[in-house]
Formats: sequence, C-alpha cells, structure tokens
Amino acid sequence: MATTTAVRPGLDTLVSGISGIVAQRLGVRETAYAVADLLRDRLPGLDILTPQERAGSPGTYVSHVLHAQEDFSVVAVVWRPGQFTAIHDHVSWCTFGILSGIEHETLYRDMGDHLVEIGRADNRPGEVSGFAPPGDIHVVRNTSGEVGVSLHVYGADVARLGSSVRRVYDLPVR
Repeated sequence: MATTTAVRPGLDTLVSGISGIVAQRLGVRETAYAVADLLRDRLPGLDILTPQERAGSPGTYVSHVLHAQEDFSVVAVVWRPGQFTAIHDHVSWCTFGILSGIEHETLYRDMGDHLVEIGRADNRPGEVSGFAPPGDIHVVRNTSGEVGVSLHVYGADVARLGSSVRRVYDLPVR
C-alpha cells in the first residue's frame, strides 16, 4: 500500500512516472538513470513542501517522506546552511534533484581500514543525478547561505525502513 502524506503540486505525475519505470524491472543502475531522466523533466518546485517544512530545523537536516511504497519512496530533504550528513551509503539506488541551495557532495571509496576521497561535486538548483550501490559512499553538505531543499527518490520503502542509509562510516579518510 502506498503512503502519500499530503496533496503536493507535481507529486502525482512524478510518482506515476516513477511507477512506470520501476515496473520495467531494469537493473539498479539503469533504474536510477531512468528515474533521473524523468526527474529532470518533472522536477517540482519548492511548493511541493509547505513553508513550515521548507524552514528546516536548527539542529540537523530534516527528511520529509512525501510518498512511500514497497519499491520506491520520494523524500524531500531540507538543509539549513552548513548542515551535513555523516559519511554513508544507501540500501538502494537513489536519484536526487536540487530545488534550492547548493549540496556539496564528497565521494569516497572504502579501502577496508580507511576511506579514500574519489570526487567532489557542487549540485545546484535544477541539477539531477542518480547512483546505485556499490560505489555510493558520500557525505553531503549545504554550502550555500540559504536553506537548501532537494528531492530524493530511493528504490526502497523508507517509511518502513526508517531511512535510506545502509551504513554510516567512521573510518579515517586518507
């Protein structure tokens, strides 16, 4: 059974398109890229969240599950300036689009006893990307001076799981 928490502009057409892609049963990487292509065409505006939701929280970034079903979820993440994640990877493929702010992403490779940085990207409003495990170890930080909002699509039911995070890494970075 699908869960949608409120009527949100653009969410129904996005969910319908994602459902069609997921029903094709492509590989995880192919699904992530196909959903990214869809999200580029259907990236909603900030009005997908209420003004209260867009305000975020002073303590940490906030995730709002907008839609969840067994095979995918749509989640809005709100980041105040300077807020960031732990270094982590995911339980499934992920696609994300930036609605506001700048999400600075640093990518890592797990070397067993330490992590090695393998890339960096500044993701800006309107930009969309997708990835799939393995190779999805990263940390994300809002480096802009404004509240950042991003829309994430995960290939899992995050309402049931509680999070898209598979593992948090506390290994040294060399």
